Amino acid sequence: MKGLILAGGKGTRLRPITHTSAKQLVPVANKPILFYAIETLKEAGIDEIGMIIGDTGPEVKAAVGDGSRWGVRITYIPQEAPLGLAHAVQTARDFLYPDPFVMFLGDNLIKGGIVSFVERFRTSRPNALILLTHVPNPQEFGVAELVEGRVVNLVEKPKEPKSDLALVGVYLFDHHIFEAISHITPSWRNELEITDAIQWLVKSGFTVEPHLVEGWWKDTGKLADLLEANRLILEDVCHEVRGAVRGCSRVEGRVVVEEGAEVVDSLVRGPAVIGAGARIVNSFIGPFTSVADGVTIENSEVEHSIILAGSTIRNLGGRLVDSLVGKNVEIQRTEAKPRAYRLMVGDNSQVGVI
Repeated sequence: MKGLILAGGKGTRLRPITHTSAKQLVPVANKPILFYAIETLKEAGIDEIGMIIGDTGPEVKAAVGDGSRWGVRITYIPQEAPLGLAHAVQTARDFLYPDPFVMFLGDNLIKGGIVSFVERFRTSRPNALILLTHVPNPQEFGVAELVEGRVVNLVEKPKEPKSDLALVGVYLFDHHIFEAISHITPSWRNELEITDAIQWLVKSGFTVEPHLVEGWWKDTGKLADLLEANRLILEDVCHEVRGAVRGCSRVEGRVVVEEGAEVVDSLVRGPAVIGAGARIVNSFIGPFTSVADGVTIENSEVEHSIILAGSTIRNLGGRLVDSLVGKNVEIQRTEAKPRAYRLMVGDNSQVGVI
């Protein structure tokens, strides 16, 4: 069995961060989202992985390499344009055929992994096995309708959903998926939709079975979901201080302080992660905060946020919360006259001012 990770999307919902970085490399709990996908496949016994890449391919290759650090082999497969999930599968045919394969969207996080998902496929041998989860807002997802344990219909973002079971972006197919893709046409988005290919399998008499997520699942394409995923993963960190804690500092709860980091005259209240070489001075780092490598935070308060590598936060007059701060960003309060807000903000940014 092989794996196929899709890491080629543009990440428009996370701009401006994704103007300069692949969305799959945005870190959650100081680890790129894409790395979790690789670890999930490896844990399920899959060590031969194809990775679909697009415009951000060089950055993805530089971060992932050949996969040897995880004990897997990565084959990079360029996709000419983001023309749909089924198009990505079609693009990877030479790598995948005729083996069964797990298709995994590279910006998905699944607590609990997919071991039972893969074992279910090996036991029952359907033509397709799709991972589902109950959601409160099924009209925003592809929705599966089930009858006696089989999928009988798939509807993309239905106005009146017939179930609350949403597709979560993890699928297991045998080689018949390529036949299905050859029979579908582009949707109104001019994309080859994987839901249309699965629906063709259903209508053509092939066996399509569901499997429910164990634990939790997050699509990290939006800021709120990214912060929620960060919170959920930080819930499982263990207290470990390898860096320096100096002065009258306190480190409370489940906090990781990486080697080379300094916490000086500050309070860090977990769960939180302080990356290697970061420096926290006279500040408060609140729960559910990830501070990446080389970040400096001085005379400030930060909570429920993700701060990316190399950024600096100084002398804030209020607490920074619910925020995603990109790489090498400077946020500081100054006493320069005239007193005013001075911003350089990218496209599609959101700034809250007090």
